[in-house]
Amino acid sequence: MLKDSPFALLQFYATAPYSCSYLPEQLARSQVATPSNMVDTVVYSDLVRAGFRRSGIFTYRPYCDACHACIPVRIPVETFSPSRIQRRTFARNAELIPCEKPLVFSEEHYALYQRYQSHRHAGGGMDNDSREQYAHFLLQSQVETRLMEFRQNGELRIVCLIDILTDGISSVYTFFDPELAKKSLGTFSILWQIELTRSLNLPYLYLGYWIRDSQKMAYKAQFKPLEARLFGNWQTMDDALLSLPFQTTPSQFD
Repeated sequence: MLKDSPFALLQFYATAPYSCSYLPEQLARSQVATPSNMVDTVVYSDLVRAGFRRSGIFTYRPYCDACHACIPVRIPVETFSPSRIQRRTFARNAELIPCEKPLVFSEEHYALYQRYQSHRHAGGGMDNDSREQYAHFLLQSQVETRLMEFRQNGELRIVCLIDILTDGISSVYTFFDPELAKKSLGTFSILWQIELTRSLNLPYLYLGYWIRDSQKMAYKAQFKPLEARLFGNWQTMDDALLSLPFQTTPSQFD
């Protein structure tokens, strides 16, 4: 597939094994697209459709030796139907005001990021990110990226970064006030991104990877219908697919 694709001039290499961030005691590897300066919005859109994702200017997809549990997922926004709880969540956060900001460092954003990581992902490594690590992770981009902040009565509540693709939006990363758990700010952010995708007349919101056995990823399965890229094709994930142990062969990524 890679040989005949629009990004055939790219080169791909596999990283050395490293500790998996989502499944304890598992080793992970990534397949990385290089050179990074060739990955513009058009090329990156093709890569996302092939199951890739980015972290800063680092474009990758899972390429593990023994585990293939990371499943690329996306929401077809025209057929998405919010649940009653999701409708309530969106209404409950109606006072949040979105505003696009430049893709530059902000002490206020960084402080919220630190609070979010310390409360939600303590011990995961990112809770100790320096300003430089934060900037490399979220503020470096060679594609069309928007940094959105949401405020309520002037108080910063959410920061989310999204990439605008040729066929949709890719949700890069979202962090929010961890002390407002009852407001379900993460769910609200996805619902807002769905509405933005619709307003841009684009068909898909890409959510990165879903892992059935990772509690951190469980929320993605709540957005239905959800499509998954399996064995080289995007297909709707029904309840049966959601329950499968996706320990498949590497061909699912071809």
